[in-house]
Amino acid sequence: MTTFDERENAFENKFAHDSELQFRAEARRNKLLGLWAAELMGLSEDDALDYAKQVVKADFEEPGDEDVYRKLAGDLGDKADEETIRAKMAELMALARDQIMTES
Repeated sequence: MTTFDERENAFENKFAHDSELQFRAEARRNKLLGLWAAELMGLSEDDALDYAKQVVKADFEEPGDEDVYRKLAGDLGDKADEETIRAKMAELMALARDQIMTES
């Protein structure tokens, strides 16, 4: 194997690893968002866990975060405005990344 092939494989492996970490962090963030929103809505613990799963599933509707935002905004109504939801999304993404990196 040439040096070029080895470098190419290394870059491909790094990309795959980084993509997996990003996916896991987004899923973790979405679960945390669901639990946060469930608390705002006053859901029981079991209902909160079910709702968190719904938020995770909502992220598969389209690329990006807008599908998750729409889900939360629609469900929360006047309990949280756009700025609050988006700030919580950013805050929990940082937390989720930290958690994932600590586990790795």
